[in-house]
Amino acid sequence: MKTTPSNALPTIRTNLKTSAIACAVALSGLSAPLLAQEKERGLEKIEITARKTVETLQEVPISVTSVGATKLDEIGASVITEIAQFSPNTTLQTSRGTNSTLTAFIRGVGQQDPLWGYEPGVGIYVDDVYMARPQGAVLDLLNVERIEVLRGPQGTLYGKNTIGGAIKYVTKAMSGDPTMEVRATVGSYGQRDLKVTGQLPVIEDKLYIGAGFATLNRDGFGSFLQSALPNQDTENYNKDVTAARVTVEFTPADDMFFRFNWDKTVDDSNSKGGYRLLPSLLTDAPVPDSVFDSYTSLPTENKVETEGFSLMANWDVSDQLSLKYIGSSRESYSPTNIDFDNTALDIFDVPAIYEDENTTHELQANYRSDKFSLVSGVYYYDGESCGQFEAILGVLGRAAFATPGLTREVSGCNNSESVAIYAQSSFDITDKLSMTVGARYTDEEKQATVNNGLVFDNVYPSSGWIPGYVRPDGNLVPQVLGSDSDGDGVLDAPAVESWSRFTPRLGLEYQVSSDMMLFASYSQGFKSGTFNPRATAQEKGARPEIVDSYEIGVKADWSDKLRTNITLFSLDHKDRQYISVIAGDSATDLNQVLGNVGESDAQGLEAEITYAATESLTFDFALGLINSEFSTVIEDTPAGPINIAEAFSVSNTPKRTANFAVNYLLNTSGGDVMFNANYYYRSEYSLFEQDNLLNQDGYGLLNLSAVWYSDDGNWNAGLHIKNLTDEEYLVGGYQFVTPNPDAPNDISQYTPGLGGDNTLIGYYGDPRTIHLTVGYNF
Repeated sequence: MKTTPSNALPTIRTNLKTSAIACAVALSGLSAPLLAQEKERGLEKIEITARKTVETLQEVPISVTSVGATKLDEIGASVITEIAQFSPNTTLQTSRGTNSTLTAFIRGVGQQDPLWGYEPGVGIYVDDVYMARPQGAVLDLLNVERIEVLRGPQGTLYGKNTIGGAIKYVTKAMSGDPTMEVRATVGSYGQRDLKVTGQLPVIEDKLYIGAGFATLNRDGFGSFLQSALPNQDTENYNKDVTAARVTVEFTPADDMFFRFNWDKTVDDSNSKGGYRLLPSLLTDAPVPDSVFDSYTSLPTENKVETEGFSLMANWDVSDQLSLKYIGSSRESYSPTNIDFDNTALDIFDVPAIYEDENTTHELQANYRSDKFSLVSGVYYYDGESCGQFEAILGVLGRAAFATPGLTREVSGCNNSESVAIYAQSSFDITDKLSMTVGARYTDEEKQATVNNGLVFDNVYPSSGWIPGYVRPDGNLVPQVLGSDSDGDGVLDAPAVESWSRFTPRLGLEYQVSSDMMLFASYSQGFKSGTFNPRATAQEKGARPEIVDSYEIGVKADWSDKLRTNITLFSLDHKDRQYISVIAGDSATDLNQVLGNVGESDAQGLEAEITYAATESLTFDFALGLINSEFSTVIEDTPAGPINIAEAFSVSNTPKRTANFAVNYLLNTSGGDVMFNANYYYRSEYSLFEQDNLLNQDGYGLLNLSAVWYSDDGNWNAGLHIKNLTDEEYLVGGYQFVTPNPDAPNDISQYTPGLGGDNTLIGYYGDPRTIHLTVGYNF
């Protein structure tokens, strides 16, 4: 049920939107008839590559969740955010404006703002290739074998920007005869998906070519009720995604393997409009009846386009030693329209363009014997991240300055180059006791430019804008962040900063028996330092964030029916980067200063339990508990520095997450049917860190699925109901309004924010949806 603010701001409840992993599962259909594996009911032996070598889940001394292709098929996964339901203390959400931009938090550590230059706190990897930007990170790839969620800092093996953890998409190697699968889906809100995947052996057991194509479409969950522009698409929360992928795998000898991947995804879904939680002061449009309805003064068109290729070469030099090379190149382009105020007036409109490209190279040397293993490598990353946005305050410009409008124009680049060397070794001390020792050294340099200027007009970037561009009216948008290369007093070159970091890992593992392991570890990770992409004046770059983590845990198979994996953890999050909004001299100022202002800590528990009651009935339970809070946030005042930590909350981090799932396999004369039901609960959480007004009350999602597999393995069909009780829950928002400190819950005393309106906006998750998928394998 929806709640609307009246005299006192309530806790807001909202709903999640279907995002673009449908593309992932769309393209992963190559392994679809997964029940044809005739899997044994009972405890499954799960192989993972969390430590960049093949191991079983029960022997890896970290807190990790692995969701395989079978499970993805059984639950009808259509968005990567659904993986969070099975991973304790994990938040995966689609960002505010698009279907394809990912917001990821693990153990209270992540990054919400997807602006260029900001680094993620959770690393995303596809076959060990790092996806540097959140734009396009929701999309999965062809022939997915499993998705691994590694919780806690992964700074030794995975490097920078994994201080919360890492998410790995692992694809399946091709083998066997020619195959092709067609999968069609119809469902709620006009959902209509078509996915075609296949493989062709060019040389038997030597050379394979695989390809996939997906078109994913859905009408909007709501509508734009008012728009300043005629003749445009008014669907809100719709989907229009196409994706393609080609894979070539070559095995010239038993000890050599090569894989080349190319993929491209285009998301042409409309820009999402937010729901006004407060009535506008400047328009007469009422608060909409549906949380999926909105208003806009911008074009609704939107795009997220990503493309990349990678090459992996592996040589097994001997039974113990292997060498691997992984290289990649990726780029993305995202023109987007963000209506912050969500009205038909130009109160606070932000059209923007994001452009990113990066290349990576990694060379690994891995050694493994009975009592000793070593994973080592050298890594190189070169990334360019640029963008621009126009903060259009048209109403303010016309009212206060008697001009056609008012626009703050911002653009720039935040580029980085880093080199790292790493090694991690595990060795036996006794027959039962072993130790893990690892370290990584990273050296990184960043260069940044920011152009920031004020134009008394409404300016849109439809024709493109480059640094130093002189507008037709003669206004020059000045460079405000950089360096003066020729000493003439004008900034004309990038600002440059460099950082280096040594990140260690130390662990002990004790094998109580062949079925039980105890472990304890210390690990460290860091998120890159960066420059402020919204700078209005010269600033120093923010230093890297550091997370120190301590874990103790037990992994135990008590019988062939019961498995319990439990981890206790504690982490210290230092030098947190934060944007402080500084009051300017006039209403035209938009001063946001980036610095290292805070420190937080967290303690918690993660438990994953599987009970195979019978050959047909299995129960799974996942529980996450965390107490995460800011201990220090320093603010400079005329009286000196003060600690304002009490005004801050760790965002996107509920104190409790839990998932209870039941799986039942029914054998019939017409084939096998897998029934699946799960209930996922998240307790209350905040969406923003400082003076947060957007709190989501605790809620639960009930999901039901039934999947049928024919005896011959050719046909499969699945019926999936998501969010059966039609819960509404917040996954994003904007807050540009200030409460009265003496009456914080009285909305009549709120001070309007930027643009002069009460801008408090919520974005919601998917409502109840039903979809039917039918697949056929040739």
